[in-house]
Amino acid sequence: MHPQLTTYITLISTSGVLNLFLCLYVFLKRHNFTNVAKYFVFYAASIAIYCFASAFGLLAETLAQMKFWTIVQYVGMPVSSPLGLLFVMHYLGITLTRKRCLSLLVIPMISFAMVATNDFHHLHYKVFQVDPLLGAPYIYQEIGSWYTVHGIYTFGCMFFAFLLVLFHWRETAKVYRPQLVALLFGQFVPMATAFLYLIGVTPAGIDPVPMVLWLSSLLYLWAISTSRLFTLMPIAKDAIFNSINDGVIVLDESHRLIEFNQASKNNFPKLNKNKFGRNFHEVWLELSGNPFPLELDAWSNQEVQLATDRSERIYQVRISPLENSKGRLIIFTDITEVKRLQVQLEHQAYFDELTQIYNRRAFLRQAERNFEAAKKNLSPFTVLLVDIDHFKRVNDTYGHDIGDQVLVHVAKVFQKQLTEGEVFARYGGEEFVIALDGCTEKEAEELADGLRMHLALQPLVTEKRAISVTLSIGVAAAREEAEESLSRLLNKADKALYEAKQEGRDRVCVYMESREAVN
Repeated sequence: MHPQLTTYITLISTSGVLNLFLCLYVFLKRHNFTNVAKYFVFYAASIAIYCFASAFGLLAETLAQMKFWTIVQYVGMPVSSPLGLLFVMHYLGITLTRKRCLSLLVIPMISFAMVATNDFHHLHYKVFQVDPLLGAPYIYQEIGSWYTVHGIYTFGCMFFAFLLVLFHWRETAKVYRPQLVALLFGQFVPMATAFLYLIGVTPAGIDPVPMVLWLSSLLYLWAISTSRLFTLMPIAKDAIFNSINDGVIVLDESHRLIEFNQASKNNFPKLNKNKFGRNFHEVWLELSGNPFPLELDAWSNQEVQLATDRSERIYQVRISPLENSKGRLIIFTDITEVKRLQVQLEHQAYFDELTQIYNRRAFLRQAERNFEAAKKNLSPFTVLLVDIDHFKRVNDTYGHDIGDQVLVHVAKVFQKQLTEGEVFARYGGEEFVIALDGCTEKEAEELADGLRMHLALQPLVTEKRAISVTLSIGVAAAREEAEESLSRLLNKADKALYEAKQEGRDRVCVYMESREAVN
């Protein structure tokens, strides 16, 4: 065997061994690596097949053997470039659907079929024979129309992968750049060698690409062992920036718009790249129709209700300086649904579901505040405890649905008569309670009697009948005593209410200390 041919085989075999080692090494340690490692396994395996088939092809002695090993080469060689592209894309955080990944392999599969059946159509190789000057295993070939398609596609995949890595160089942290060097040369070495082969600079009759793949293999091995390729990887800035659910807008030191993410575009549909370089206040006025409500030069974090094309939305808006820059970062977190749910939960917690007035919990919370303020200001404070007369009889006679209508009717009549600041609530069952801040005992008694008479004149009108409703009301006024409390006041009102019932209902009774002493 000619020494030069031995050198070729040695170089190609070295490339095959290194790629096989990389394939097995990454496969066996795949559980320690990120998901991108699986793409590298297939990538390295396809190159290993390509290299070993090339090496055996150089040992061929007949045209049939040369054709056979060429077909085996095309098991790995056509898919290596799209697999390399997929590997680079996933490394940079650019993900594709399974269908699109598989679509990248359509042309390589066709290329394999074309080579395997070339003797029938000669679309891949017009001529494929032993070189008449150099002899076996050197090949003389003339390319066909499909070879051109295959060559353009293969070169295009490598070139696109190279550009992707190159374009992400500046935005990649220095700690990750050694990895990018390995990726750049991993694509550049075979691409440049293939180009030299096509223009006829390399030795005739032999594909030189497998001879140089050991260089890229060593770089990958170095990147895996020293810069922790597959365990520590940069993710493309765009992939992170545009995957953030919050809207992010970036301004320079002069408050000019320089960047925004996809979430910002979703929040504010009028936002587009044509607005880059313009003052943010002008841009915001076009987006919302209103001036921006926050100061851009100050750090802030507050809720803002903004009108956009989508409707009224509530955002948690954070403004902060960019690190190592005089620019500003504005982050919009849409909390509209959260606030809506919060309001709904608060309403359910503090409002009676049937009558839509305060419930007992809300009454005690608000009345306690008002009572403490009244004590501090030495102002009168009175409580009315209201009970619907013979409510059980209404339920038993007309049904619980009518009973519910009675409760709602009473609440509505009272709401029309009461003024703002008077705390009105459903205390439980058929009982209502009213806290009157600044109202004397006499004024409270008059108000209670007015409510009772007003309701008596407004029966509940249903489809079948009108139902008259009467009330028993207990009134208790706070005394200027240190031990006086809202709880004691409600207890006094309850005793007055009991007295009103005992005296025949449909009346108002005021709590009297002297009367309790007699009882």
